[in-house]
Amino acid sequence: MNSAVRIRAGVAMAGTALLVGGLTACGGGAEGADAKGADAKAHDPVEAVKASYLKTAAAKFAKAELSTVGTDGKTSGQSGTKGWYPSGHDVVLKDGGGKPDTRSIMTGDTVYTQLDKPLKGKTWMQMDLSKGGKPGVRLNEDPAEYLAMLLGQTKLTHVGAETTDGIEAQHYKARLTNAELVTADDSTKVMEERNRQNLHEAVKHITAFEVDLWIGKDGYPVRVDSSSTDGKGTSKTTAKFSDFGKAAAVQPPPADQVVTFDAVMKGVDADLEAADKSLEEADKTLRDAGLPGLRS
Repeated sequence: MNSAVRIRAGVAMAGTALLVGGLTACGGGAEGADAKGADAKAHDPVEAVKASYLKTAAAKFAKAELSTVGTDGKTSGQSGTKGWYPSGHDVVLKDGGGKPDTRSIMTGDTVYTQLDKPLKGKTWMQMDLSKGGKPGVRLNEDPAEYLAMLLGQTKLTHVGAETTDGIEAQHYKARLTNAELVTADDSTKVMEERNRQNLHEAVKHITAFEVDLWIGKDGYPVRVDSSSTDGKGTSKTTAKFSDFGKAAAVQPPPADQVVTFDAVMKGVDADLEAADKSLEEADKTLRDAGLPGLRS
């Protein structure tokens, strides 16, 4: 029973008591106030996000559907599985610009992209996102990450109970500055230190962040609508999550189907070098025959 129903019940009880000359009207009013206070406490934004974060962090994986309008105005999407701690995904990337969908798998700092056509007999290309031995700084757009950005944020407000996509949930809302983002979780201290530091690094470029968050009855976030602004402009994302802890863990593609990005580039360089050598030989042959060379 929500607070409005309890209050109406309290008023009805008080009215009945007055009609029979009782003195319970005061008690009914107090109970209504207590119920309202308890309801507000149950949906305290800081505590609600903290509880949801801890539960979500333990789930490790969830199904995700994301749609993003980038700073260039173009729409892109993701559909599949998201993982966190370490960051991961197994998703279909939708360009929205007419290009074919692409499957992408990420485990930690390693990304595998499924190729349209086999390359050297391989169907996946591997890239390492780490820089100089340090973890690659990026935002993974997973549910634990969204909650982490809101940990300890006192500007987060409780909008109320709502139904989103057929799911009953509590709606929370916030508008945050860069200074507030880079201090996320400092007051609650529920994240592991390395994860907190990684998050602080990842949001340094964000100058403004607006978010609407819906947390379901089971304590998991079911939807996040966000607007992120940086030096390039503003992008907006709608993210929907489900099957927490039920989605299969992200697995890398078979090793015998993977070619590394460096190997691909070396092969390209070798092909270009061979082509250049062939052109030089053809140019020399033409010149020796008294004809204009290819590079005249």
